[in-house]
Amino acid sequence: MIEPDELPAAPPARRTRAPLAWLVLLLLVLGGAWAWHAWQTRVAGERAAVDDGAQRLSALESRLDALRNEQRTQVQRLQQADATNRLLRDELLGIGQRAALLEDSVSKLADPDRHGAQALRLDEVEMLLGMAQQRLQLASDLDGARRAYALAAGLLDGIDDPAYLSLRQTLAQERSALDAAGVDPVRKAANTLDAIERAVATLPTSATAREAGQRRWWERIASRLIEVQPSDRTQLRAASDRAAGEDALRIELTLARAALERRDVRAWQAALARADAWLPRVWPDSPALRAQRKALQALRVQSLAVGTPVLGTTLAQLRSMRAR
Repeated sequence: MIEPDELPAAPPARRTRAPLAWLVLLLLVLGGAWAWHAWQTRVAGERAAVDDGAQRLSALESRLDALRNEQRTQVQRLQQADATNRLLRDELLGIGQRAALLEDSVSKLADPDRHGAQALRLDEVEMLLGMAQQRLQLASDLDGARRAYALAAGLLDGIDDPAYLSLRQTLAQERSALDAAGVDPVRKAANTLDAIERAVATLPTSATAREAGQRRWWERIASRLIEVQPSDRTQLRAASDRAAGEDALRIELTLARAALERRDVRAWQAALARADAWLPRVWPDSPALRAQRKALQALRVQSLAVGTPVLGTTLAQLRSMRAR
């Protein structure tokens, strides 16, 4: 039989394990709380670091944009400054050229051998000679050229410098050549054309009795039945057709006069050729008609220009003397 003192003491052992379990549980809870707090702190720190990096990156991008804008502004300012410098350089060169021209003019005016009144007269003489040469070359205007040469001769006579004696002689020779040219070819051609038009208006419209008497007897008999004429032209018979032909001829002569006023050689020759083609269609063949056609053809090949070998010699000599 077992004694009471020898039995195991179970209840006291259970009372000592319960606080230890609670202590372990408390430690686990505290450790979990501390770990959760540390994890939250770490996450918050990382989030704050990410936000800080994003802010810094945005600030850097803003700064780069500002630097780019400032760079563009500086480039534009440099371009404007370059353009301004180029403009100032051009203006400076222009001022230098004008200063050189002014210095040259002052030196020429200060030359004792060059008088102001004489220089003005020579300028006027050169201008008049140039005008005369242009009128002859462009318009063949003899009268205008003669007047310009006369004015130039009057101005040149007012210069008492013996160095221009040879220039006066050259001008006199050139004026003599112009006087020897006679009438303006355009005026002469216009007068000839008027004479031809007046003569054409008096041409007979049919064969005269003398021409009919010169024919043979069988030609006179046959002419009452048939009429032989060249196949390359057709003479207008009806009064209305002849009137229209005369009007067309007058129009061609008017066009020829207009071309003559413009000194248009091609239009002048073309109008005369068309007028010559109308003559045998309106009037029958006769010695008078052939004479007028011959005069019209001679007028067509006539030159309208004025040609003188000494033209422009005075102007060239004057420019050479002034250049020296």
